[in-house]
Amino acid sequence: MIRIENVYKSLGEFNLEDVCLDVDDGEYLVILGPTGAGKTILLETLAGIHLPDKGHIYLGERNITRLPPRVRNIGMVYQDYILFPHLTVEKNIRFGLRYRRLSEEKAETRIAELTEMLGIRHLLHRFPGTLSGGEKQRTAIARALITEPEVLLLDEPLSALDHETRNRLKEELRRLHRLTQTTMIHVTHNFDEVFVLGNRLAVMNEGRIVQVGEPGEVFRKPNSRFAADFLGVSNIYQGILNPGKGLSAFHVDGLVILTTSQASGKVQACVRPEDILVSLMPIESDAQNAFKGTIVDVSNTGPVVNIQVNVGSIPFIAAVTRRSFYDMDLRVGGEVYVTFKTVDVHVF
Repeated sequence: MIRIENVYKSLGEFNLEDVCLDVDDGEYLVILGPTGAGKTILLETLAGIHLPDKGHIYLGERNITRLPPRVRNIGMVYQDYILFPHLTVEKNIRFGLRYRRLSEEKAETRIAELTEMLGIRHLLHRFPGTLSGGEKQRTAIARALITEPEVLLLDEPLSALDHETRNRLKEELRRLHRLTQTTMIHVTHNFDEVFVLGNRLAVMNEGRIVQVGEPGEVFRKPNSRFAADFLGVSNIYQGILNPGKGLSAFHVDGLVILTTSQASGKVQACVRPEDILVSLMPIESDAQNAFKGTIVDVSNTGPVVNIQVNVGSIPFIAAVTRRSFYDMDLRVGGEVYVTFKTVDVHVF
């Protein structure tokens, strides 16, 4: 288990600000955040490249805060691979063993296992300059794993790859994690990687961890305006919440939206577009929020169509399938009903 306690690190323009985070053994944690949030600094501090100005880092029961990188038993893979151009794939991978006293037989066995697992055994004689992006990244991962690290840090490992290679390597990383059960911490800007790979998600901003949880839960229930905006929640409203028995009334610009939240006073609330049902007529449902409005905008995004329905002065963005969009003949100026459940109104 990794335990990060109140870690602060200043690097001038970029900082870590009182970071606290626990990562379980065998977990695949994805860290998501905007450029400059401190994600790479956090990984490099875990690896020992930077020493914290304040705070502590534990790996299991060991306090590794001040230990040099080579004795932490943590591997790291950067997005630009950092392979030695004058060494073959085999020698690049073997380089990871420079501080390990392994017999030649054990080293050969380990290299064979890893390169077979990663599909690069046939490339051992090649030099990095002759490899594709995906092959370079697999080589970098093999070099990090050859030491059998307790933790593998991945700094945007897929960002420099083309779409097809990125998708293939995502599946490789998922399979690799399943086979090795190595604890992995993966930094990315890509939401798809979160859901394909992550057991948990940590959202980071301005050097701080602002939210941690299961990916679906974090996306559905952001805990701040920053998290909601960054995670692409379209319907965010500010108003007054009056708690009641069972359900509470959220008042925003003359509209009353019911929610299960028991907060009170001035709050913000959001409803994800995919949780809003659009219909031409009122529908019988246990959803207690139903409003009639007018379509004022249509955005065709491919698999789904986002439509904006204004209920009075309140805009609701709803996501409908392309088939539903055409079957209902939805168009700007048309009147529709928007319906959503009280549990889908998230208050923060």
